[in-house]
Amino acid sequence: MLTLEMIQEAREALKGVARVTPLTPAKSLGRNVYIKSENLQLTGAFKLRGAYNKFRSLSPEERERGVIACSAGNHAQGIALSATRLGIKSVICMPAAAPISKVEATKNYGAEVVLVPGVYDDAAAEAERLVREKGYTFAHPFNDELVMAGQGTIGLEILDQLPEVDQVVVPIGGGGLISGVACAIKSLKPSCRVIGVQASGAASMYTSRKEGHPVKLSEVSTIADGIAVKQPGDKTFELCEKYVDEIVTVKDDEIATAILKLIEDQKTVAEGAGATPVAAVMFGKVDVTDKKTVCLVSGGNVDTTMLSRIIARGLSKSGRMTRICARVVDKPGSLVQMLKIVADTGANILDITHEREDRHTDIGHCIVHVTLETRNQQHVDDIDMELRAHGYELLHE
Repeated sequence: MLTLEMIQEAREALKGVARVTPLTPAKSLGRNVYIKSENLQLTGAFKLRGAYNKFRSLSPEERERGVIACSAGNHAQGIALSATRLGIKSVICMPAAAPISKVEATKNYGAEVVLVPGVYDDAAAEAERLVREKGYTFAHPFNDELVMAGQGTIGLEILDQLPEVDQVVVPIGGGGLISGVACAIKSLKPSCRVIGVQASGAASMYTSRKEGHPVKLSEVSTIADGIAVKQPGDKTFELCEKYVDEIVTVKDDEIATAILKLIEDQKTVAEGAGATPVAAVMFGKVDVTDKKTVCLVSGGNVDTTMLSRIIARGLSKSGRMTRICARVVDKPGSLVQMLKIVADTGANILDITHEREDRHTDIGHCIVHVTLETRNQQHVDDIDMELRAHGYELLHE
């Protein structure tokens, strides 16, 4: 079982290998809220800590044979860099459709990448086959005490940086990160609450806690791909039961809004998984009133091709971008009149489409779709009210 002593040993081993990441106030989230920026860790996520601690403990024979993992994300890069630092061969099995940027980043950290046709499960099966054939040591992403001990060093850093901390909010996927952090914090400061956060579309630990045993979800769906885990580990489940006070869930729209908030106010980029603690605070899932609260932003490796869509969703959720659909009389000047009403409210028009043939229209009308830049949700409501007051029929898209 994981112990405080194991975490303290990992901390010594990680000196000069992993960065001590900053802990900074986030006043826009609340006067008592702080960000622990593991998105600024080497490889852009916390995974290096656990991987390095695992590999340093391998026997000479195991080091000689090498290590293998299955991942298309942060785990792959943490494994690759850790193994390279220790002079160990690493092999990473990835689905063939993995983003090119992640494949190249993993190669650049020194790993041999094996692209496997199919999905994640196919890559995992290939990794298992290579373990049997080559004798590689399989590096589990979370259900391993040495991995958890490495992640737990973040908890020690938080206590050093903010001794008066009252609660720490941590993302949960398989549970390795929160197990290590919670063990460290509860061992040294039992009064400090540890709260886990999962995406509502991948709430495997949340569901498992309710059921009283590890549960495997039939499917997961979330923009927080780093915590899209169908089933927590048996070891991580046991440690969460022992040390974690509460688990809450957040929706994808809330996660997107949190990513946007971090970009605008903290000038930092978080991936979906890393932003979940911030989302939990922003949307009232965690009470930060009179409680010094640390949000652990676990990683920043968001796919740049996805970032614009995530930002757009965050803008929409916060009422700063909206799309209205209205039925308009099809005659000269009607569209100009409608747009003038919108412009007079102070909204900025980003895009317009105009359709005469639509299931909502009759011969004398057309449908207008307008995308607007707005100030907040109240501004959106005011625009709707003003258009209705002038006789426009608004439609749901």
